[in-house]
Amino acid sequence: MPGFTPLAKSIEVSRKLYLTCLWPGLPELWWRGRLAALPTALAFAAAFNLLLVARFVYPEWLAMGLVRIAGWVGFAVWVVLVVKSTQQLQGLISPRAVSDQPDRFVDAHVAYLQGRWGEAEALFAECLAVENRDPPALLLLAGAYRKSRRWEAAERLLEEIRLTEAADRWWLEVAAEAKRLERDRQRTLTQAEGAPPAATPPSNRRVAEVSDGAGHDQPPPVPKLAAADVDEVVRLEPATRAA
Repeated sequence: MPGFTPLAKSIEVSRKLYLTCLWPGLPELWWRGRLAALPTALAFAAAFNLLLVARFVYPEWLAMGLVRIAGWVGFAVWVVLVVKSTQQLQGLISPRAVSDQPDRFVDAHVAYLQGRWGEAEALFAECLAVENRDPPALLLLAGAYRKSRRWEAAERLLEEIRLTEAADRWWLEVAAEAKRLERDRQRTLTQAEGAPPAATPPSNRRVAEVSDGAGHDQPPPVPKLAAADVDEVVRLEPATRAA
């Protein structure tokens, strides 16, 4: 699949991207599609709106001192979460760029294009050890399984890709790979079914010639007479009648 670009080199973090860190849980949802961060984002929204309502809309709900304490505690928690999100933003956008391990995506892609399927599988496994939800690496690994005729492994991997949130932008490539997998599988089955049948053993060949398709024996074939035999029959027939 030519045209894939390593995610670590295709995205550069700019300052404006750090604005997503102001909402706790939003960077993981926005950049990686991790639903595990959704409760954090919802909890922050609920707590922030509750403090606003208790402070400005219905101040009689809670004592003002309690509202101030809750506000300062919430502000401290928010600062901690923002700093943590800022430190993790680079890893969320391009995890292979901040990993201590070398980025093997380019080597894996070259091995895939050259048809070295075993080496490509090993290199893609190293890439996925760093980022297990990288759609390009997952798609190319599924292609390597398909080229190796490991149909079930490729099909299971495509199902896993469809379940990941990061693969929503790659639905067209996933559908194309699924079509290629089904095409190659059907082509292999067709070639296997179209193989020439095994030769009939000599012991069974005479039985097959005598027996018809319904399993009943046919009458033995009438022997053909040579030209000399026909002349002999014609010469002897008047004598036989006279006798």
